[in-house]
Amino acid sequence: MAVTAALVAGFVLGAVLTVLIARGRRTRVDPAPAVPERSLPLLPDPLLQLLTSAVVRLDANGDVRTANAAARSLGLVRGQRLCDEVLEHLTRDARLQETELTRELMIEVGEPPRRHVKVRARARPMGDGHVGLVIDDLSEATRVENMRRDFVANVGHEIKTPVGALALLAEAALDSGDDPAATTRFLARIQHEASRLSRLVQELLDLSRVQGGDPLAADPVNVDDVIDEAVDRSRAAAEARQIAIDRSGDRGVVVSGDASQLVTAIVNLLDNAISYSHEATTVTIHVQERDGWVDIAVKDEGIGIAEGDRERIFERFYRVDPARSRATGGTGLGLAIVKHVVSNHGGAVSVWSTPGTGSTFTVSLPTSTRPSVSSNADAGARTIEATRS
Repeated sequence: MAVTAALVAGFVLGAVLTVLIARGRRTRVDPAPAVPERSLPLLPDPLLQLLTSAVVRLDANGDVRTANAAARSLGLVRGQRLCDEVLEHLTRDARLQETELTRELMIEVGEPPRRHVKVRARARPMGDGHVGLVIDDLSEATRVENMRRDFVANVGHEIKTPVGALALLAEAALDSGDDPAATTRFLARIQHEASRLSRLVQELLDLSRVQGGDPLAADPVNVDDVIDEAVDRSRAAAEARQIAIDRSGDRGVVVSGDASQLVTAIVNLLDNAISYSHEATTVTIHVQERDGWVDIAVKDEGIGIAEGDRERIFERFYRVDPARSRATGGTGLGLAIVKHVVSNHGGAVSVWSTPGTGSTFTVSLPTSTRPSVSSNADAGARTIEATRS
């Protein structure tokens, strides 16, 4: 009987303890049910929004869990998937190899029609099958590097030519000591090549100055004063070829900007017109103000520009007629300087030309009544393309 009583008492005590424990558990706050990872919102860390690099995090299934603004602006993500197969292969390889991989790749970005750009992509495993992907757009850096390389090559070639000519001419002049006429001829050629070299160096300095990225002055500039100064600087070259410089159009127009840069631009347009004009002709400068803009047109009666050359004439060192450029000392930098000066002032430059008839270069600048010369919004809206005749 005692054993039976003990068993019953133990059973009752166990039941009571079980009830008490169950009640204690029910008084606790149950944790929130786990949210399946695939349903997490695509909200990146706010700090990621500050990065110019595209940042994407993918889960073990290759679905995008996080994508910052740069990644979406490049069009790399659509929904929860990467839009480029090359990047998908890179992230899969990093996941399988469990190691960080860095590649320079050509990928498609943007909305249709998509464009190809060169990028540096770095994929790193983050545990649990997740992969972090960082993409840097290299297209602008590649463009700048190509421009720098071409520029250095062109400058080296352009400087080498007159320097080599000077050395040969000086040697020839020394060898012709008994022939005064030959010595005089060689010395004249030395003077020509020296002037050409001096002009090249000066225009390189001008181009460096207008491309320097320094803040542009916003001083009131009278267009009449700019043209007066430019005509005065070009007068000797025009008179040497019996070319008249005629002025017409509106007077008293004021723009905002850097007077010295604007004078440099108009001088280059005048020198270009004089160099490519026939002797005893006229170069005309016409000014017209309309709708808050001023158009400064420089018209010549020269050889004109073929249609195939018009798209390239604003490139550095490009020459329509290399033989004429050598004869006149042209460097191929004048129109490139014009383009940069006008762009710095929020304007645009265009060209109209007919081979054998002449050319008209038109610089369009916002007048000082417009909001700002440094605003690219107006300039972009007013971009003028070369007119094809």
